[in-house]
Amino acid sequence: MKQKKLISYCYIAISIYNYRNKMGIKKRILESNRLNEILLLSISSIGCIGLSLFRYIYSDTKVYLFLNWNLFLAFLPWLLSFSMVLFPKVKDNKIFLTSLLLSWIAFFPNAPYILTDLFHLKLQSNVPIWFDLMLILSFAWTGLLFGFISLFQIENLFSFRLNPRYISAFSIMFLFISGFGVYIGRFLRWNSWDILTNPILLFNDILHRFINPFQHPRTWGMTILMGLFLTFVYFTLKYFQKSNENRTLSDIKV
Repeated sequence: MKQKKLISYCYIAISIYNYRNKMGIKKRILESNRLNEILLLSISSIGCIGLSLFRYIYSDTKVYLFLNWNLFLAFLPWLLSFSMVLFPKVKDNKIFLTSLLLSWIAFFPNAPYILTDLFHLKLQSNVPIWFDLMLILSFAWTGLLFGFISLFQIENLFSFRLNPRYISAFSIMFLFISGFGVYIGRFLRWNSWDILTNPILLFNDILHRFINPFQHPRTWGMTILMGLFLTFVYFTLKYFQKSNENRTLSDIKV
């Protein structure tokens, strides 16, 4: 009887602890004004998963189910940056903060990577090609949202320490690096975790393309064009973000 009571008390204590943690996270989310962001990304992600499941049921093939895994990888950089926003005390621990930032850098190229899944689009399919096009574009757009929202969150973290012009310059440079990351992921088939599991071969592949750039025109063509495209998206989203802020300020003044 005593053991049962002890187990019951432990279970109640754990339940209360978990409940308080959940309430604390909910409170932090509300205080960070990120609820709309979470709803947008959640609805978009659920829509993508729903489309892929519908295709799977309709066609009885697993052709595009891999998009869900790619979307999860695109979700990770947002999760990392959002964790830094939700728990600002992380910035006080330099080792932990550096680990999170390096992880974010490693996983960020997975966000724009889904754009290259358009290569899988085929005319010969038992599903209309327009549906597959909308399916891949939905995943690609959601992946870009995860990526750019996380980039803006990282920019905000450093906005108190660096000049906004420097931050934008670093972001643009990072987007071109991400373009290179998309290339080595799509054509060389390297993954983010290969940085830890197979660093020597990965480094050799990268180094060879820097030492002999003219032997790899596809590498630099893909990197530059993808970097330009991501930069265009970056400034487009920045423009609408600033326009919205200016509109809000003018409404407050009125």
